[in-house]
Amino acid sequence: MNAGRYAGRTVAVTGAARGIGRGIATRFADEGAAVLVIDADPAVEDAATQLDATSPATVLGVQADVTDETAVTAAFALAERTWNRLDVLVNNAGVITISRLEDLTLADWQKVLAVNTTGTFLCARAAAAIMRRHGHGGRILNAASGQARQGFVYTPHYAASKFGVVGLTQSLAKELAPDRITVNAYCPGIVGSDMWDYNDREWGRLLGDYQPGELMAEWVAGIPLGRAGTHDDIAHLLLFLASPEAGYITGQTINVDGGMFMN
Repeated sequence: MNAGRYAGRTVAVTGAARGIGRGIATRFADEGAAVLVIDADPAVEDAATQLDATSPATVLGVQADVTDETAVTAAFALAERTWNRLDVLVNNAGVITISRLEDLTLADWQKVLAVNTTGTFLCARAAAAIMRRHGHGGRILNAASGQARQGFVYTPHYAASKFGVVGLTQSLAKELAPDRITVNAYCPGIVGSDMWDYNDREWGRLLGDYQPGELMAEWVAGIPLGRAGTHDDIAHLLLFLASPEAGYITGQTINVDGGMFMN
């Protein structure tokens, strides 16, 4: 089996039990990286077992909620004990709810900010500590969103959480640069996933009399490149940002959305 261009490197991916996160973890594993997949969903252990069976390096799965400081610390300690280093963190975990302002509960507001922004902070802090201790530098890649560019109706909490990720990314990029740790964010557009099935249903309900799939089809029709994104579209960008060739890129937020947003 080909060792791959990431042989000897270690990668942690959050929200990796399914969807985009699993797609990202799969691509890094295929490229030879040892991968720690983290998710609050217990299905993460089966995902890791399946990836490990086909990967040239080890894939470990940890069930952990990224909003739980103790669980995050334990997950990253496992990576350090196992591999004695961590090269890349992909902060992919994220949640969304959609509702009119008068129906938006404090609990939903707090949950979305906790997972999307606080979870990104907790994992970045844990990963950076390992990267600093072992002195190899590193890459931290944070999931933002098109809503980190422009807030959308019925999701003020989600937009706030993703704008927060951009600010966090820029601040950490400046602080961690002396340690040769780059920090960048990426903004996926419409990508097939359980989250986008929910988005189609709930935005469709609130925006008009849409049948399932109609709203997303309308939005995809407006994308300049004429299609929705794939997990590989996201992974291709992250594989580049994690590579030596991207060593002079930090503090940036990069759209990967087929031209849906151009800022």
